Amino acid sequence: MTAPAPSRNASLDDRYGRTRRPVQRRVAWAAGGLAALALVGYVAWNTVSTAVDTVDTDTTGFRVVDEHSVVIDFQVTLRPDTAFACALEAQDVEHGVVGWRVVEYGPDAAHTRRFSETVPTTAEATTGLATSCWIP
Repeated sequence: MTAPAPSRNASLDDRYGRTRRPVQRRVAWAAGGLAALALVGYVAWNTVSTAVDTVDTDTTGFRVVDEHSVVIDFQVTLRPDTAFACALEAQDVEHGVVGWRVVEYGPDAAHTRRFSETVPTTAEATTGLATSCWIP
């Protein structure tokens, strides 16, 4: 009786040292999947933790009172019960800074808060704005 002839693929695998290792292939796919999941988790955590401490500032208007002051209206959106500070700026016709003030606010339960603040100026202002707000 003769032994069955090996298949063509089996003889090529034997000749070139290739072997089929399904367990190693599954482990490699599982490790790759875990690495991808860890990367997605890190990016999600980084995005959420950064967004929690952001302060969104919108200038809603301004009124030039006289040549020595301007009133700036603005709203701030941030995490409730958080103290913060804002930089307010008055500018002239050429966008030069003619007045500047930093105002600090205590914590409050509201998510969005509105403010009107007067900024003293050295010359007549043509605009006023809340340039930035931050959590100290």
